[in-house]
Amino acid sequence: MITVRERPVTHWLPITMKEVEMRGWDEVDVVLISGDAYVDHPSFGTAVIGRIIESEGFRVAVIPQPNWRDDLRDFKKFGRPKYFFGVTAGCMDSMVNHYTANKRKRSDDSYTPGGEAGFRPDYATTVYTKILKELYPDVPVLIGGIEASLRRVTHYDYWADKLFPTILEDSGADMLVYGMGEQPLRELLKLVQKGVPLNSIKDVNQTAFLEPTDEVRDYKGWNTVELSSHEDCLKDKLKYAANFKLVEVESNKWQANRLTQKVGDKTLVINPPFVTMDEAEMDKSFDLPYTRLPHPKYKKRGAIPAYEMIKFSVNMHRGCFGGCSFCTISAHQGKFIASRSQESIMKEVDELVKHPEFKGYISDLGGPSANMYRMKGKDESICARCQAPSCIHPVICSNLDTSHKPLTEIYKKVDEHPDIKKAFVGSGIRYDLLVDDFNKNNQDGNHDEYMEQLVTRHVSGRLKVAPEHTADNTLRVMRKPSFKYFHKFKQKYDKIQEKHGLKQPLIPYFISSHPGCEEADMANLAAETKDMGFQLEQVQDFTPTPMTVATVIYYSGVHPYTMQPVKTVKTREEKKTQNNYFFWWKNDMKGWIKNRLTKLGRPDLAKQLLESPKQQNESKDFKGKGKKKFKSKKSNAQGSQPNTQSQHKKKIKKKKGWA
Repeated sequence: MITVRERPVTHWLPITMKEVEMRGWDEVDVVLISGDAYVDHPSFGTAVIGRIIESEGFRVAVIPQPNWRDDLRDFKKFGRPKYFFGVTAGCMDSMVNHYTANKRKRSDDSYTPGGEAGFRPDYATTVYTKILKELYPDVPVLIGGIEASLRRVTHYDYWADKLFPTILEDSGADMLVYGMGEQPLRELLKLVQKGVPLNSIKDVNQTAFLEPTDEVRDYKGWNTVELSSHEDCLKDKLKYAANFKLVEVESNKWQANRLTQKVGDKTLVINPPFVTMDEAEMDKSFDLPYTRLPHPKYKKRGAIPAYEMIKFSVNMHRGCFGGCSFCTISAHQGKFIASRSQESIMKEVDELVKHPEFKGYISDLGGPSANMYRMKGKDESICARCQAPSCIHPVICSNLDTSHKPLTEIYKKVDEHPDIKKAFVGSGIRYDLLVDDFNKNNQDGNHDEYMEQLVTRHVSGRLKVAPEHTADNTLRVMRKPSFKYFHKFKQKYDKIQEKHGLKQPLIPYFISSHPGCEEADMANLAAETKDMGFQLEQVQDFTPTPMTVATVIYYSGVHPYTMQPVKTVKTREEKKTQNNYFFWWKNDMKGWIKNRLTKLGRPDLAKQLLESPKQQNESKDFKGKGKKKFKSKKSNAQGSQPNTQSQHKKKIKKKKGWA
């Protein structure tokens, strides 16, 4: 077995001039600059793009995390590329990477060796591009990745608290590839290889560019939808909100229109996206010759946390049809699911087991949502006419095939692999797809078969799910189902656990301060989840990020689809107040909660949160049933442990009317 130290450095794309010379090259065709460390793995965008460029016959080099504060020698080390520079901030928007929801600077960076912060600038795509344009003004710069993709049009920036124009305007880049870039990149590479200058290409799908307004032309018979200008958006928040609806609808259509937006004396042109990648295209991308390892230069600098998290994982599909208001997955990867073949997935498993540190355990067989593999429209001609941003909100589309059989087959196939001891599902699952009352498409029992397989074979101690909230009014804004379906899922999950004698807790994710959420909603969330036996761990405060419905509401005050007002907390104090309710179980929060809920006129919620189940039962019995009964109940409570799982479940079922 080849270890990372035994592998020749030429197995990676070159990141130094010495490595370029080792390949016998006298120049480089394309230079990629990234805000992340270079990890040659299909979960890291720079590696994917680099390998695609290489597969098309180009000589490509990578400059990972260049120093932008010195004499800029990193940007100069390969000299002028033959065709263009490619720039990405990395796998995360640099501002999300750098700052918390309270705008505090983070002390670490998961995409840097040793988790060390400070190796990329704020607004990295813009900073890198401006430097390149100063050093090499005549060399085209192509930008991509999630930061560029989600900032392709007028967008609200939470950290600056203002609207920014398209990132093409701020950065000075020649072209932007949005979404997952394989399809447009291959088209662009074929054209530049024929001698077509990158900055003259105007008719490739899924690209955007700025040009003088009087030079905008029609191409390919595309219809054009004009957005309100950037200047109009600055003057009128409602025009910005209305723009967003058009952008989201066109981004999620099978056959979209071209979008244009005036920015000063120029016009932003956003060409329609490609149709979702098919299985063969997905396999081609994932089957490229990745080493699946960080570049050897990092071996003395410490582990790269993001890599450590995914190095024994397998990504089986892309995209998400959930359309959650706070999420950017569908805005970047698309609403329609792009799945790999079973053969490609098993080929990656065969490669993974050769990893020098592999011990027999796959950490995740998943995707953006673990259980959407191969799900698509039963009649795709209906999908081709659809404009809905979500296939499962407010109800599951009757045309959506939600069979979990292909996924169950993959799980079983991986289980049969001789070198796999266990394969876990670490990605969060979309639990509402598995609740029969919400998803009626379970006639052949495929959901039950999947859950049995998942719970008994693929849970690594705990299973992640994301109900996000308990209040129906907030959940509607989130485009999430009613919390009652989470109760039903938990019943189903617990029943399977009980059947097999398992103790694998559910770990639910929740968000505070989301548009539409009020303080009383958070208190109710805390009380309801407490009654279910949860002491919440996976919680976060809402962070407005570009290109989401929730961010538009946060900035404009209205829902972009209805233009009706939606109440949203904005100040640091209000956000902190909502977030505090997650931590009712901490001693230093109890006095605060009692005072807050008393002021809100909800002493009932304060009692529910602060009293133990034993105290609550004693109080009820003392008030309603007399001293004799009270003693009997008290004796009962003292003779058992009310917080044990079985006793607690009985109490909750009785309280909620389930039994």
